[in-house]
Amino acid sequence: MSSIKQLANHTAIYGLSTILGRLLNYLLVPLYTRMLDPIEYGAVSEFYAYASFLAVVFMYGMETAFFRFAQKEENKRKVFSTAWISIIFSSIGLGVLLVLFTPTLATISYNTEHQKYFYYFIAILAADAITQIPFAWLRQTNRPIRFALIKLCSIGINIGLNLFLILLVPVLSSKGYGWATEIKNAASGVTYIFLINIASSVFILPFFLNEAKVLVEGFDRELWKKMFRYSLPLMVLGFAGMINETMDRFLLKYMIPDKAFALAQIGIYGAVYKLSIIITLFIQAFRFAAEPFFFNQAKDKNAPALYAKVMHYFIMVCCVIFLMVTLYLDFFKHLIGEPFRVGLPVVPILLMANIFLGIFYNLSIWYKITDKTMYGATITIVGAIITILLNLLLIPKLGYVGSAWATFVCYFSIAIISYFVGQKYFPVPYSIKKIAMYFGLALVFYFIYSFLHEMYEHNQLNFIQLQASATLMFVAYIGWLYITERKNISV
Repeated sequence: MSSIKQLANHTAIYGLSTILGRLLNYLLVPLYTRMLDPIEYGAVSEFYAYASFLAVVFMYGMETAFFRFAQKEENKRKVFSTAWISIIFSSIGLGVLLVLFTPTLATISYNTEHQKYFYYFIAILAADAITQIPFAWLRQTNRPIRFALIKLCSIGINIGLNLFLILLVPVLSSKGYGWATEIKNAASGVTYIFLINIASSVFILPFFLNEAKVLVEGFDRELWKKMFRYSLPLMVLGFAGMINETMDRFLLKYMIPDKAFALAQIGIYGAVYKLSIIITLFIQAFRFAAEPFFFNQAKDKNAPALYAKVMHYFIMVCCVIFLMVTLYLDFFKHLIGEPFRVGLPVVPILLMANIFLGIFYNLSIWYKITDKTMYGATITIVGAIITILLNLLLIPKLGYVGSAWATFVCYFSIAIISYFVGQKYFPVPYSIKKIAMYFGLALVFYFIYSFLHEMYEHNQLNFIQLQASATLMFVAYIGWLYITERKNISV
């Protein structure tokens, strides 16, 4: 339990930057969805989807390779310097290459009128990639507080500039301030969103001057070859993962004939996806702490039992978050503008999908520590095929609702496949019965609430009665978890 408590503490600290930071960014959604119309917000969502794909190429699995070889090799500093030098040079080279091909990319994606957005994202991606390895070094060397502080500085820059340029400048312009009018007219709100992201990515680079001293260890070509062979399947895995995560937005654009309506659909889907991402914030914080933790524990004979306990508590927390969002969705919906709330019915589907994605991340340790990364890539490619086929089948009939179901089926499938294949190569004694109980009761409470919500919509219940029922179920679930787990919690 001491190891799990350490993992929980580090998750909490990473969560300070990840959850708090993403939450602050998330609070920009009400601003964006009120200052921008669905078509403009759809353009933002689309370009962030492009960035997700390219981010995988910029990192090509080197972050995970760093963790693996830092655990295997005696000279961890050499592993760090080799990985970071590799990323620095590849990011610059890839950035230049993308700049040269930007006109072609803009034409292919039907974004010739937004060609300048590609240049912005190339700068963001290169800067972000260069910082990922030093961030990984902080995680590997158990310095979560420094990690969190640097992340929060970046987020603070982002939030501050957003509030100034997107909110304050238009107000000051309306009151007759000439300089504010000049800033407002200099670029569109969408352009400022992208420029703000460049600033927040670039301004944190000086924070890593201390870590840069390790670069004197130099670049080990033979070590890099081994790391690259390990990481290459992870790049394929990451690319397929991005297909699973973002392909629905691409297909919505290309499969809906009316492009303006398609962008509006993407904007609505992107906005409600933000609500489901509340659970992803926890998963991201957990991953920051868990990846180095899993690798460091790999040599321990009790590692499988420890991994099972981690999964156990991970799912408990995810189920609590699922109920918190679904039972109080009438409050969370105010985080997005009125025109976007038509998409709220897909939030529970996306929440559950993201839980299974988190389960897949937990399960992925088996192919990472056994150096069978090709298996992970293959499983994720299967998920990508499921995503594409189901979106092609369901979007014409259901629109973004079909995309949400495709996401759920994909993540559920890859989690199940990874579990059964992983048990063959690296058996872990997961408590399947208890996990099924956690999911089962959470879903029972959700369906009860859905029934009560229909009664509320037909004026058979008032709002206070509805929320009292929701609170009763939420407290009952947490109480049941405490009763069933109090012996373990008290250890």
